Amino acid sequence: MAAGGGTGAGADTEAGPEAGTEASAGTGEFSRLLAGHRVAAGLTQEELAAAAGVSLRALGDMERGRTRGPQRRTVRALARALGLDEARAQALDRAAQSGRPRGLRPGPARVPAQAAPRDPLPQTPAGSGPAGTGEAVAGQVVPGQAGLAGERGQSALALPRDIADFTAREDALAALAGLAAGERPAHPRVVLISGQPGLGKTAFALHAAHTLAPRFPDGQLSVDLAGMSAQPLTARDALGQVLRALGVEDAAVPAGTEERAGLYRALVRDRRLVLVLDNAADEGQVRPLLPGSGPAVTIVTSRNVLPGLESVHRLSLDVLAPAEAAALLARIAGRERIEAAPDATAELARLCGYLPLALRIAGQRLVARPQQPVAQLVRQLAAEENRLDLLETGDLAVRPAFELSYRRLPVEARLVLRRCALTAGADFTAAVAAAYTGRSEARTELLLEQLVDAGLLQPATPDRYRLHDLVRLYAAERLAAEEPAEELAEVRSRAGRRILDRATAYGLRFDPEHEKDDAAVTGRAPAHLTEAAHWLEYEHPEWLAALHQAQQSGRYREVVDTAEAMHWFSDRLLSWGIWAEVFQLSVDAARALGDRRAEAVHVNYLAWTYVTCLHRYQRGIELAGEGLELAKEVGDREQQGWALTYLASGLRYLRRHREATEAFHRAADAFADVDSRSARIGRLVTLRGAANCLRESGRAEEAVDSRRRALAGALELVERWSSPLMHLLAAMTAHELGLDRAALRRWPAAEKAYRQALVHYEAVGRPDSMTKTLTELGTALIEQGRAEEARELLTEALTDLSADGPRPGPPRH
Repeated sequence: MAAGGGTGAGADTEAGPEAGTEASAGTGEFSRLLAGHRVAAGLTQEELAAAAGVSLRALGDMERGRTRGPQRRTVRALARALGLDEARAQALDRAAQSGRPRGLRPGPARVPAQAAPRDPLPQTPAGSGPAGTGEAVAGQVVPGQAGLAGERGQSALALPRDIADFTAREDALAALAGLAAGERPAHPRVVLISGQPGLGKTAFALHAAHTLAPRFPDGQLSVDLAGMSAQPLTARDALGQVLRALGVEDAAVPAGTEERAGLYRALVRDRRLVLVLDNAADEGQVRPLLPGSGPAVTIVTSRNVLPGLESVHRLSLDVLAPAEAAALLARIAGRERIEAAPDATAELARLCGYLPLALRIAGQRLVARPQQPVAQLVRQLAAEENRLDLLETGDLAVRPAFELSYRRLPVEARLVLRRCALTAGADFTAAVAAAYTGRSEARTELLLEQLVDAGLLQPATPDRYRLHDLVRLYAAERLAAEEPAEELAEVRSRAGRRILDRATAYGLRFDPEHEKDDAAVTGRAPAHLTEAAHWLEYEHPEWLAALHQAQQSGRYREVVDTAEAMHWFSDRLLSWGIWAEVFQLSVDAARALGDRRAEAVHVNYLAWTYVTCLHRYQRGIELAGEGLELAKEVGDREQQGWALTYLASGLRYLRRHREATEAFHRAADAFADVDSRSARIGRLVTLRGAANCLRESGRAEEAVDSRRRALAGALELVERWSSPLMHLLAAMTAHELGLDRAALRRWPAAEKAYRQALVHYEAVGRPDSMTKTLTELGTALIEQGRAEEARELLTEALTDLSADGPRPGPPRH
């Protein structure tokens, strides 16, 4: 920008129209020169006013551009007070002269030099970025506005163009607009927009700045701080660019960062302008560029959350919602084309991880291939090994966006990011990540927080973290490229053992035969059953993946032992879809070991799964028969009892009640031959099963009598061994007694049984089977004419159960 001839974007608009274009431009130049010289001299407005013999208000008006050009004697007094040399004094007078009304042509002020002239700083060419970075910088003034911002032409920091297909982000835009609404804010308005690479932070900031432009007539500027480059723009250089964009001559730009920041704050104190600081590296780069007061709005974007940046409004962008992602694809690739393939579009958005950058690339690929069906691109992206390669078109690419952030990480944080790719769940805790990193849990958590600050990891809950799918693919690429295969195999094995040890320890807490000797447990002993249940539920993707890995590695005994530890816990989550997978692995492992008794046990577990969880009764009956033969072969009466129990249950569900009752009786005989806690439980289960057959055969009165004996036995077990399993058995038995009484339409008695079941379910920790009892209790209340009470009960129950949170999803792989 040529000295004195550049375009500003920060002048006030209060000069009268009679001043004209030339006068307005000159006044603005004079005000910026005066403010620059004062800050460079280290003087406050009060000090300069007193030294020059002018009023403080007059000096303030001069610096704000509210006068058309002070007289020569005033300029001479100011130059003297500022200690300006002859050349600078004349430049100041020329600027003042150009703002005076036409006809007044006083000569330049001549002030004896009282201080050695300062060396002028090198001039930055218009539109250039910091040396060596190749980064462009941009900003905008609004043509046609009164004052200097509308008269000086195009600024070197003009806003890049807004994108026509900008989509979504309505809530964030509304929040930012609300923040910018006030005319006289109590504090400077600074908005930090953060988030992972590819979220469209820059596009959002620029779109917001364009949207706010009519309300900020003094201009809109944008500076690329090049935070992800090898040499980010320094605060000093950024200030230099902004000051020159505001019309400060090179000679008047102070040398130091603090002086430049002071001049900048003075210039924007009363100006309504928007400054976009894009791609910030850290807090130290941003702070000097923030106004000290006034109506300006500063929008900062950064991949880092900049936690040390105080007194800012934070907007954290996330990925788009599925409908928003589809809308963006439609705006890029054409609405008809996208709406013609809704299923393929939904899958395309999912494969892009709903990340705006990836969606834009996918949309542009479709634009470049007008004959390509959306489904074909979906098929190509479905291969994970090719996805990042395909998410590149022209100068848009996902992988380099992640690469920039990755290369700026400390070495240890890079390792943690890579190892996070080994986790199996959609999210994970620091403890799980520590199993893969080989660091302590505390150290791993610290490094995970660094990744959150860098925008490469997101907090899913207060104690869980989430990798975006595309970041996970990138981390897996770096893992394969940077770590030897032998080392990775050892990492997986070590982590798998650690996770399975924890899973086994927690699972055994639900085993009625397990002694409560925490000292004998491998690894950290569970402190409470609730903690154990929570861990087993939410970390099941990890321990299930570790179970598969153990099977593939030939660690069959680990597989059998882990599944054995899980089988009593499995009663708490009958609707879970993983038990067939777990127990099929353990059956295969037992066979690989040649352990016939273990095979009998785990074939029985698999039979239970098919009958009780999957409701595939015929297959369950077949497996129960297989388990019975194996148990007979090894002479295990207890396992014969369980095989007959599962056989009878399958027959009952197929309405073959006579055969089922006979099998239940045979199972009871087998359990009677064994003196163990699980055999006592088995006898109770067979008694319950036989009573169910009676009710379903139309013999509900006999079922009630039999069930009462079963409930008495269950309560005796609760009294003797007050454990969650015993409470669960009592709850199920009381629930079934309610069903028996309901079949006889004895609704008050049924209600009493259901409420008794709920008491025991609460002691268990509200398993998913509790919902059936709540539903039946609601029916009993309605049948008694208490519909409003039923509605309140079910509404409260739904609220409470929803508050427990959704069941964790399936493993990623």
